[in-house]
Amino acid sequence: MATEEKIKPIFHKRIFWDVNFENIDYDAKASFVIERVFERGDVDDIRNCRRYYGDDKVREVLLKAKYLPLTSLYLASAVIDRPIQEFRCYTLRQSNPELLPY
Repeated sequence: MATEEKIKPIFHKRIFWDVNFENIDYDAKASFVIERVFERGDVDDIRNCRRYYGDDKVREVLLKAKYLPLTSLYLASAVIDRPIQEFRCYTLRQSNPELLPY
């Protein structure tokens, strides 16, 4: 009985502009891929990400992420249905506030 091969998700190349897109190992670099998709992807990219990794893996990675832009943090909070206070990047942001823009 052969194991079922997961079909690679289809993401826009612009999400991974700084790496060799064809050589991304979606399983070994799952955290990187999930964080980057939520940071730079659109709705279809996020759907493909959730379809490939499953909601449990996506939730685990997003909650442990060291950094997400504020807009991505709110989106991730809505997608995985968790308050932003549970996200590691939110806690880190609170303990290390940015300088006021002057």
